[in-house]
Amino acid sequence: MIHQHQAEYARRLNRVLDYIDQHLDSALELEHLADIAHFSRFHFHRVFAAWMGETLGDYARRRRLESAAWRLSCDQQASILDIALACGFASGEAFARAFKSRFDCTPSEWRSGTDARRRSQIVAAYENRSLPDSNLNQVLSNPDQVRKPGSCEDDDPYQSFNEKYMEVNTINLPAVQIAYQRYIGPYGPAVTEFWNKNVLPWLQSHDLLSQTCYGIGYDDPSVTAAEKCRYDACVTVPGDFFAGAQVNLKTLPGGRYAVADFSGPVGHVNDAWMWLLREYLPTSGLQCDDRPCFEKFIPATALDTQTGLFSCQLCVPVKAL
Repeated sequence: MIHQHQAEYARRLNRVLDYIDQHLDSALELEHLADIAHFSRFHFHRVFAAWMGETLGDYARRRRLESAAWRLSCDQQASILDIALACGFASGEAFARAFKSRFDCTPSEWRSGTDARRRSQIVAAYENRSLPDSNLNQVLSNPDQVRKPGSCEDDDPYQSFNEKYMEVNTINLPAVQIAYQRYIGPYGPAVTEFWNKNVLPWLQSHDLLSQTCYGIGYDDPSVTAAEKCRYDACVTVPGDFFAGAQVNLKTLPGGRYAVADFSGPVGHVNDAWMWLLREYLPTSGLQCDDRPCFEKFIPATALDTQTGLFSCQLCVPVKAL
């Protein structure tokens, strides 16, 4: 019973988090957010702060700045003022002050440092043998399948990965309804534990193991504190699906994606992400937009237990440069 109550709290508050992300350019009235969560307006700010570890105002301010940082990196054509307004700041001056206070640099400096920052993130991720967005590897691999830092095959990130494993196509994906469970905390092994303890048993109990699943890491750990990073474990469900207390429903946005068909050893998934983002995308005439990247797979068939090979799709939302 206690677990059911906790799940219901999480489900209601996740609706609020989703609403905030979708309305960063609007005024976020506490009373309206309380109504979305079906909590008392008088007590909602206390409930939110206790659950999230930060006040509603602090959370909204952080998400606006983090969203702006992402847009500055991904959309080199949009003006800084347009990004500021799209993220809920009343003026360019107010945005510049808040951004400088949060990231210790100006928005233009952040934008101009995008390439260097991405290179350093790739190196750091490689050294740790885990990319923040590499969700399928986290979900399905076993600890003894992950290569150790310092092994001979770690001398070069591309020594053991060959892009022949992947074919990349730019296609339009339809929007789909998904049920999701949300994890908030550091990416990595904890995500595996979340899938194994929470998600997979729920999928099995609802006969959904053969349905398409998605792993979505929303936050950049180099920008967002590890304990505040958000990850959704998702499964496609029909329009009349009854969510219950354990999951939320939402729509995964459709549109144009660069989709890489990966089939190869589990240890190469991270390297495949590196190649896709570092080698393919910069030469494709495309850039990321502000929809989330995700991995798409079917749990029942993604891993060939005889060969150890994965089959999945790495999906990057894109638009023209």
